[in-house]
Amino acid sequence: MDSIIGSQAAKALYFAPANPCHGVKGKMLVVGISGSPRKAGNTEFLLNEALAVAKERGFETERLLISEMKVDFCNDCGDCSKGKSCPKEDDMERILTALQKADGIIVASPVYFGSVTAQLKAVFDRTIPLRRQGSHLKDKVGCAISIGGARNGGQEKTLETVHAWMHIHGMVVVGDDAHFGGIAVRPAAEDRIGRKTVVASANKLCDLLERTAKKESCWGGD
Repeated sequence: MDSIIGSQAAKALYFAPANPCHGVKGKMLVVGISGSPRKAGNTEFLLNEALAVAKERGFETERLLISEMKVDFCNDCGDCSKGKSCPKEDDMERILTALQKADGIIVASPVYFGSVTAQLKAVFDRTIPLRRQGSHLKDKVGCAISIGGARNGGQEKTLETVHAWMHIHGMVVVGDDAHFGGIAVRPAAEDRIGRKTVVASANKLCDLLERTAKKESCWGGD
């Protein structure tokens, strides 16, 4: 099966120019990525809370759970820099498609040795076609969530890694209206303070999307 970037037809379908009428809140999409390899763990719990905020505010939502996907590492073969398809056959096509369609992107990861998981880093590296073939994540709004084993357990360094990926793609990055994003300590369900930062980050992302929708609406913001 051809990759998302494998043919001109695929490019036309997935990498089409943005619809000028897409800035209507009811049709805007917030995609959440959980970078944890563990199913139904703390990271997925926090991502669910963030997406619940977006859904409550009228946005469509989609979850991408790395715990249910297979994504191989990039080996810098160079094919995507030549407009060719990625030779790897895994779940990355689904992720690229969702990110391309998204208006807002929320990325959540547990702290692994002061950074994101290897699984999530593999996803970040494999998004290079979206950058090389037209900067398709440019100006999308993003925020990050991290959870660790202690209050000062590397969460901010993990958020920095997510933010770096977003900035390299030209995204607009928001925090929790006070600091850098959603920062929690496990068990997440018992971390009242951390959950507040997750909700605040999701609300900040939604706030910016709503402002963008008003400016780009086909009705001129009426």
